[in-house]
Amino acid sequence: MSEESAENFNVEFRQTTYDGYRSFSYLTPGVDYDEFELAKEFGRVPLYDLGLDDEQHERTKKLIDDNIIISLHDHPTIFPANMDQVHDYIRTGREHTSYEGLSRSGMTAVFDNMMDGTACVTSKFGWKWDDIIYDLGMRLSDTAHQDYARIAYGVKDITEAKENGQIAIVLSLEAATPIENEVDRIDILYGLGIRQMGIAYSESNSLGSGLKEARDGGLTVFGRRAVERMNALGVAIDVSHSGDQTCLDTFEHSSKPVFITHAGARSVWETARMKPDSVLKACAETGGVIGLEAAPHTSLSHAHPEHSIESVMDHFLYCVDLMGIDHVAFGPDTLYGDHVALHTVFSRNLGLAQATHGPSFPRVEYVAGLDNPTENFYNIVGWLVKRGFSDEDIVKVTGGNIMRVLEQVW
Repeated sequence: MSEESAENFNVEFRQTTYDGYRSFSYLTPGVDYDEFELAKEFGRVPLYDLGLDDEQHERTKKLIDDNIIISLHDHPTIFPANMDQVHDYIRTGREHTSYEGLSRSGMTAVFDNMMDGTACVTSKFGWKWDDIIYDLGMRLSDTAHQDYARIAYGVKDITEAKENGQIAIVLSLEAATPIENEVDRIDILYGLGIRQMGIAYSESNSLGSGLKEARDGGLTVFGRRAVERMNALGVAIDVSHSGDQTCLDTFEHSSKPVFITHAGARSVWETARMKPDSVLKACAETGGVIGLEAAPHTSLSHAHPEHSIESVMDHFLYCVDLMGIDHVAFGPDTLYGDHVALHTVFSRNLGLAQATHGPSFPRVEYVAGLDNPTENFYNIVGWLVKRGFSDEDIVKVTGGNIMRVLEQVW
């Protein structure tokens, strides 16, 4: 594909059941809720030129059509066109899901991390219990009014979504911070559909240390109880934003494999946001999987410091060599809208200054090749096809490895 308007992203994957539904279209905008001009779902940035020939394109398309494709971490929501309005938009509690974008993505399932650290419905700092429940309720109300997206409560929902031309949404939280010191709140979240949850998000909480802390105290006594409860319930555990020792303690204490849903290798790019070899190897040794991160200015590399799919794939190749092909996947961490501007607005909440501190790098307006959930997996699979990866290995890293872990955890 040439570098042209993404409005022309018209790869025809298998037909889905998407019928044109738009979020909250059962209500009247401007009457029942505040209306905002939303970002473009298509055409916001140029398409990335993979340089595929016709045979490679057809192979890429067939691999996506024939197999279960999973994003281990994304935010498939549409943000305001003017990111200065994002706080007002979030306070309405109605983030719009890009059902059309998902229907054109080729994905079978997406781990949807919803508002997470941006859940500032009642507090400007987010992560409050009431805000997370508000977000969950609004999201479930919206999905209940359509038939294309289904909530994934178990592995069967993902396999049936593939068979039925649907997409399975795995409701996820990047941190357990909202449970405070109440372990039974994990049960409540499970009952509301949460099937994956992180330990801590950058700042420490009652479970353990976040990655921006100068001293990592590891998993707490309460954190061990929470891990045990998540294992018992069948909630997949994520340590992407946890400190190194907290990660290692979680791997050791969990009776089930653990995810690093969205990160990269610190040996490729030396920041706290990336994971050291010791953490990556320990994750693999317990049967876990890492999803490669692509949020702006995170998974850079010295070979490709201008953030693009090539930077992310440098982390992919390193992790495959270190951890083995059975323990690597993709968690792009993308959305619909100006992700760089969103980071600017929420830099204090998300701890991004600390997380990205490291080697100098050129700022980009978007991550070329991995800007949004619609285009990500065509580009990922196409990149792997062009580099000569086998069909078996491509199937593993784009869904098979995640399914193996979910079969053990759920």
